[in-house]
Order: sequence, then structure tokens, then C-alpha cells
Amino acid sequence: MCWPHEAATRACADALAACPALRDGFIALQGELGAGKTTFVRLLLQALGVQGRIKSPTYAVVEPYSVVDPLAPAEALSIWHFDFYRFDDPREWEDAGFRDIFASPGLKLAEWPDKAAGMLPVPDLVLQIAVGDDDVRQVQATARSPRGLRLLEACAG
Repeated sequence: MCWPHEAATRACADALAACPALRDGFIALQGELGAGKTTFVRLLLQALGVQGRIKSPTYAVVEPYSVVDPLAPAEALSIWHFDFYRFDDPREWEDAGFRDIFASPGLKLAEWPDKAAGMLPVPDLVLQIAVGDDDVRQVQATARSPRGLRLLEACAG
């Protein structure tokens, strides 16, 4: 995939937000600093109805959100945005309750998942984002589950 500008990134985020498979999905976002991981997460959270400031969880490790599920208005959708960039203590995994979060219903989005390797479950979808010429984002999307295949189809469609 190629995201030549923010509108293309938003189109992918909007398509994923409309996909029912996203509701209990786990998306891992990989890429160097400045590749656009947090920008993509912000656009996806906005598409899901998160209002107000969406901040990066770089220092907090996780930011939780809850919105009215746009596909099931009578239900809440729990969302957790992780940023494992500064994660370096495996004890924090248990102490912070991350195992429980990943076992619970809701959407999980994780930047820098390699920093928590061995603790995270297998993601449904991996988005590897790289900055190319003229700041075009080259995105390699890899499905790692049947849910991931549905997410990949939604984003690529």
C-alpha cells in the first residue's frame, strides 16, 4: 500500500473503522520514528468517534478510550493505544495489567511492539510503515489471523 498524503492514510483508517472485524482486533504498527504510526492511530481513533485530544502514550505506555461503537450504537467500544518505545521492564507487563487488557474485548493498537516481544499475543494485522521519497508512506500490511485478513481486505479495498 502507499499513503502519498494524509487523505490516503485517513481513507485506510476510515475503511478499518467501518470493518466489524476491528472491534476485538489487535493491530501492531512498526516503523522508524516519524514514520506515521501515531498519525495513523489518531486518524483511526477519530474515525471511530474519539473526541478531543488524542495524545501519544509514549510516556504512559497506554492510553485507554471508550466510544459508542459506530456499528452497534447501543454498545461501548473499548480501545487501548499502546506505545512500547520506552518499555524496558518485563515486570511492568504484569504490574500494569497488560495481560488482562489484551485478554479483554476491545481494540488494541500497539506502536513499537518489538519492545514487548514475547509478551504480546500475535497481532491480527501488522502495518510496517516506511517513509519514502517526497514523504510518501510505503505500508506493508501483513495479516496474521483470519480477522487480520478481513482487516487487510477492508484497508486495501
